[in-house]
Amino acid sequence: MTETATAPLTGKALLQKVKELSHLPRREKAKRCGYYTVGKNNQTRVNLADFFEALLEAKGTTLDAEGTKDGRGREPTYRVSVHKNGQIVIGSTYTEKMGLKPGDEFEIKLGYKHIHLIQISSSEDDVDDTEA
Repeated sequence: MTETATAPLTGKALLQKVKELSHLPRREKAKRCGYYTVGKNNQTRVNLADFFEALLEAKGTTLDAEGTKDGRGREPTYRVSVHKNGQIVIGSTYTEKMGLKPGDEFEIKLGYKHIHLIQISSSEDDVDDTEA
């Protein structure tokens, strides 16, 4: 019996198929979801790397999405620490991801063991809101 190559499953279809095949080994799951190639001598090669990457993407996580690195090869951790001088620095990766611009202002609300940053809307935004 020869297998014909089809487009690999992605998104919700991939997640559903993996759930249906939960009793099978991971290589067989990947193969049945279309993550394989047939090479010389009809040898089937399962591509687990692409399969796992597609699974992560289907669950909303990507390994190499653009803009996740901060230019130094590190990915954001969504954690900060207090420096020796008592300051907390939020890196440009986070501010860019939120679409913040120089001059944007925030109100700081202190809670028990947490800090809330509440963006203060500009006067231009207030004018637009009242017209609507």
